[in-house]
Amino acid sequence: MNNLLKEKLAILPDEPGCYLMKDRHGTIIYVGKAKVLKNRVRSYFNGSHNGKTARLVSEIVDFEYIVTSSNIEALILELNLIKLHNPKYNVRLTDDKTYPYIKITNEKYPRILTTRKIKKDKAKYFGPYPNAYSANETRKLLDRIYPLRKCAQLPKQVCLYYHLGQCLAPCVKQIEPKEFDTLVDEITKFLNGGYEDVKKDLERKMLEAAEELQFERAKEFRDQITHIETVMEKQKIVSGDLTNRDVFGYAVDKGWMCVQVFFVRQGKLIERDVSIFPIYQEPEEEFLTFVGKFYTMASNIIPKEIFIPHTIDPSMLQQLLSVQVVAPKRGAKKELTDLAKKNAEIALKEKFQLIERQEERTIGACESLAEALNIAVPLRIEAFDNSHMHGADAVSAMVVFIDGKPAKKEYRKYKTKTAAKHDDYGAMQEVIRRRYTRVLKENLPLPDLIVIDGGKGQMEVAREVIEDELGLYIPIAGLVKDERHRTSELLFGDPIERVELKRTSDAFYLLQRIQDEVHRFAITFLRQQRQTSTITSALDGIEGVGPKRKQQLMRHFGSIKKIKEASVDQLVESGIPIKVAQVIFNHFHVN
Repeated sequence: MNNLLKEKLAILPDEPGCYLMKDRHGTIIYVGKAKVLKNRVRSYFNGSHNGKTARLVSEIVDFEYIVTSSNIEALILELNLIKLHNPKYNVRLTDDKTYPYIKITNEKYPRILTTRKIKKDKAKYFGPYPNAYSANETRKLLDRIYPLRKCAQLPKQVCLYYHLGQCLAPCVKQIEPKEFDTLVDEITKFLNGGYEDVKKDLERKMLEAAEELQFERAKEFRDQITHIETVMEKQKIVSGDLTNRDVFGYAVDKGWMCVQVFFVRQGKLIERDVSIFPIYQEPEEEFLTFVGKFYTMASNIIPKEIFIPHTIDPSMLQQLLSVQVVAPKRGAKKELTDLAKKNAEIALKEKFQLIERQEERTIGACESLAEALNIAVPLRIEAFDNSHMHGADAVSAMVVFIDGKPAKKEYRKYKTKTAAKHDDYGAMQEVIRRRYTRVLKENLPLPDLIVIDGGKGQMEVAREVIEDELGLYIPIAGLVKDERHRTSELLFGDPIERVELKRTSDAFYLLQRIQDEVHRFAITFLRQQRQTSTITSALDGIEGVGPKRKQQLMRHFGSIKKIKEASVDQLVESGIPIKVAQVIFNHFHVN
């Protein structure tokens, strides 16, 4: 798991919503929903997984999320996003089904139906609902409460529903149209939020049934109440109309603005755009400028309708874009702009939290280290390590960390000149002397702390050069590894003592990074030297083969073994003159 993932996981909100997992190419590979984003997303990276989940987790390098107002909204948004992106790990949800609606038909004797298609047939549609079961149960509930006809075609005699009191029997009776209009109005009121009265009545009936020990009937009332609560919850993610619109929301903090745009197409939220940038004028002015620029981009098509926060005057944008711009102040439309604003606030908060956590890992770690060592904050740290191959090809390396982050342009490599190849102390002394003699000569910045990859011996020889020879006072710390080659102890002071640091602290983590980085840099340089020396020893002494032709041969063949196995023609193909190619061939094949 990379550092970005760790940081983003640490600041996930306790909100419902959808999450989108991405691979190293930025491709969305999985979309999921969660009642609590923090818990669900973190669960992927905690513990062990089997099969497909393990493969999914291994490919995740980043994620993003959209906060919703409820779990139902999260479910609907999840389905929308899956249909849009078709992620490879969402196999179960890639069918072409749409969402269920409740429909009151536009007929002389209207019916209540469930449907997945919205038609321009003057019928009334309510929804969408999270699943067909809840929609059907609600329809059944409405059928029991309101006696609209149930039959697709009118029969010649009354049916069972009439005897149950669930139908007015227009098949045999003359029913006034006003009576059906009244029923439709009541159902409309019920589905638009006036269901609380019905629910209270059901609760009363449930309690009465329970008191009379009619538990089965009480359970039926309870289930009906549950279905009402499930499907009647406001669903802002998907609207009942088919108008294409963009919904804007913004947040401002610490001189930065975040603007979120929800793209609603055919009544469904299919995508969003997030922009975070510094602001230099009033937020309202910055927002208007952003929206104007937003639609100058070829990829952003102006929809039929635009929603903006109610604090913004829509008239200017309406004139600029020649489209209906609405600043809703109440109802479901305002709730949608509020949701966009909420996501903008969370995105901006996340940005600053990531910065703060990064500073905790860097500058904060330096401050913690300073406190542990009782020195000034070491904003510039220089670390040294020696490496050799069984006493041969001895090299040293220096890495620099500024503000807790590696400054790779200031890294330095050293070939030991005076120290014996097996003398680790001598090599450290030589490198320290060469480094800080040059620092003094060229007036380069001195480090606040020197870190030696080694124990007391290496620290003492470094101190002799720094203090006794060069007359400098720079704190020197030593890092000791355990039997598993992991950072184990921090040594410091005069006399040298072990410094206690929690292994989970940011200061210890910084020291680990420093030690790993200087060791990696030294080993890389050693391997380069080893490869060069191997090439030199194998091709050395061949007439006509100098440094450039050695490099030329290595680039073409890739290894000494292939050069030795090459024919004269193959050597010529690498760009070597035929006479020199014959000499090389004879060198390796003629005794």
